[in-house]
Amino acid sequence: MKPNFAEMSTKKLKAYVLAHREDLEALDILVNRRTPDSEATLYGPMVTADGTPIEDNIRIAEEAIRQRIEQANKRKQDSQS
Repeated sequence: MKPNFAEMSTKKLKAYVLAHREDLEALDILVNRRTPDSEATLYGPMVTADGTPIEDNIRIAEEAIRQRIEQANKRKQDSQS
């Protein structure tokens, strides 16, 4: 009997999909949980076509990564309290 994918956490569903790669129903549900492209944050390229770094884009991406880490750490602290 298959688990109820709709009630599974995304973390558990990912683990299930990795263990049961042939289960297309589970994969479909997991893919449908992703952030829609309309809500995604897109960043510019980090280098030009000739490989020259684009410092402003690198700085913006680094700041976004720092913010995501801070948010994740805060969520983790909140869940432990």
